[in-house]
Amino acid sequence: MEVLFGVLGPVTAWDGSGDTIALRGPRHRAVLARLIVARGRVVPVSRIVDDLWIDPPADAIGAVRTFVAALRRVLEPDRPPRTPSRLLVTEGPGYALRPDAVDAWRFEQAVAATRPPAELVTSLDEALGWWRGPAYAEFAGEGWAEADRARLTELRPRAVERKAEARLALGLAAEAVPDLDAHVAEHPWREDAWRLLALALYRTGRQGDALAVLRRARSLLVEQLGLDPGAALRRLEEDILRQADHLEPGQDAASRVWAQAAEAYDRTVAAGSRARLESTVGILRNLAVTGGGGLAAAREQRMAAITAAEELGDAELTARVIGAFDVPAIWTRSDDPRQAAQVVAAAERSLARLPRRHGAARARLLTTIALESRGTRADRGREAAREAERIARGLDDPALLAFTLNGVFMQAFDRAGRAPRRDEIGAELVELSARNDLVSYEVLGHLVRLQARSALADFAGADEHAAAADRLDEQHERPLVAVFTTWYRALRLAASGADAEAAYRDAAARMRGSGMPGLEDGLLPLALLALRVQHRRPAPTDPVNWGPYEPWARPLVLLARDRPDEAAAALRDVPEPPRDLLFEALWCLTAQAAVAVDDRELMRRARRELAPAAGELAGAASGLLTLGPVARHLDDLSI
Repeated sequence: MEVLFGVLGPVTAWDGSGDTIALRGPRHRAVLARLIVARGRVVPVSRIVDDLWIDPPADAIGAVRTFVAALRRVLEPDRPPRTPSRLLVTEGPGYALRPDAVDAWRFEQAVAATRPPAELVTSLDEALGWWRGPAYAEFAGEGWAEADRARLTELRPRAVERKAEARLALGLAAEAVPDLDAHVAEHPWREDAWRLLALALYRTGRQGDALAVLRRARSLLVEQLGLDPGAALRRLEEDILRQADHLEPGQDAASRVWAQAAEAYDRTVAAGSRARLESTVGILRNLAVTGGGGLAAAREQRMAAITAAEELGDAELTARVIGAFDVPAIWTRSDDPRQAAQVVAAAERSLARLPRRHGAARARLLTTIALESRGTRADRGREAAREAERIARGLDDPALLAFTLNGVFMQAFDRAGRAPRRDEIGAELVELSARNDLVSYEVLGHLVRLQARSALADFAGADEHAAAADRLDEQHERPLVAVFTTWYRALRLAASGADAEAAYRDAAARMRGSGMPGLEDGLLPLALLALRVQHRRPAPTDPVNWGPYEPWARPLVLLARDRPDEAAAALRDVPEPPRDLLFEALWCLTAQAAVAVDDRELMRRARRELAPAAGELAGAASGLLTLGPVARHLDDLSI
């Protein structure tokens, strides 16, 4: 049963049905709040005593233990006697809370999220609705709660302002005005709030009101604080007075340049020209790295562009159109297998017609074949990747080499235990891309190394690559990066032995709408199953959409339902896992089921397949989830 803890108001908790859990007295809530503030770290009993009492009673330590026992009973009412608590754990000299979810933590993630404006308005509106009063309401003045209270108190107005910014980006200035009006009344010293209100008023045609708002802000700041308005407010006032074009939605400098360039292009480039077709592919390539709808739209139009090029009967043009879509790929399951097969077929046709002197174009076609053959058992993908790399290393073209290395990475899954090789590929990608300003491939290199270092249990190294990828995302607007780094941090938590279920659910929520169905489908249930296997707990028995992972999950689900004969039969039908980022993870699921039903032949086979990865963490090569050390699963398979 999932428990949600609330600190955005009086401290409380809700069970999986949304019912409030009775937390007993104020001291019980104080203990709970103190542990939430610690964010999963152990708080010694002596520290809890010092925080709860100015003058502790003689039996204070015993009282804390009584409070903890009472909390455990109400938080986990179905926990069998004498079994350890899942949520409120005893560690060393104290206690730690390993919550499913905390409203404040979800709120922080919502405020920090990078999303399209429409999604941001919806998510922030929901997040602001979680507030029921001041954070940690009944613990105002308590030193141990003050830092958390102050941080959350500062985040709340920032959320209001981010929501207003998103509304303005959507052209909903009139809807933004009422909230901003109330916001500046409550927070009169926030210059950004005044700026947004004035801009919203201006965009609704109320230029005089906008200038009056700016004058009111100036008066408050000067008279109450003795400060002049900052540069942003002063500049906005000047822009409103001269009615600057960029104040209108969609009329910033970049938008004007785009509109003028598009108009000139339409005017000068013939509608059916080859140049227009090649330019379209360039736009699709840039669109794909924006994530969400952009990635889906680029994928949808890509095959249409290839078909149009083939219809012109120009082999070199077709090769350029196919090879120009050099969008970095990190996940080894295709988002659209049917289209991937069509692209491979088109690339093979173009390759057969293209003269051998066109080395760079051939390398791009071969790399396309390698990338679009990801996760399949065919040898053609590996052959194409090797040939493309050979050609690229003979040419002085860093961008081409980076593209071909992506294909080499996608085909580096011929057996378990290949994380060190993929780490080498990632390292070369990072070095090559940083030297030649290939931002998208530099991001790819860091994500490849994040996966590889996770598999090798080098989380210090993986942390560095996650941080580097996030910095590049921030500098160059690569929103899909955050999908992978958020999942990585959930994996990081899981690998530490903590209950990472809430972190996985938050990562899955962030992934929705990312335009990557090949990644999203079935991933959350698989990650939660991996957590259970890691902690030697049975699989969930509730109906779950396992997506493509159903064959490997089914035997464990049947075992959890106490149906071993059906589990054994299902196990006999389990296919060999695809040779991809989840190869070891799916073999470990098969191994655990084989051990449970004593299928000796399958146990021996699983041991052979997993042995090369004996020093790795199972599943962590994905950068998303883990089932613990492969060595542990090999020990379980010992016959």
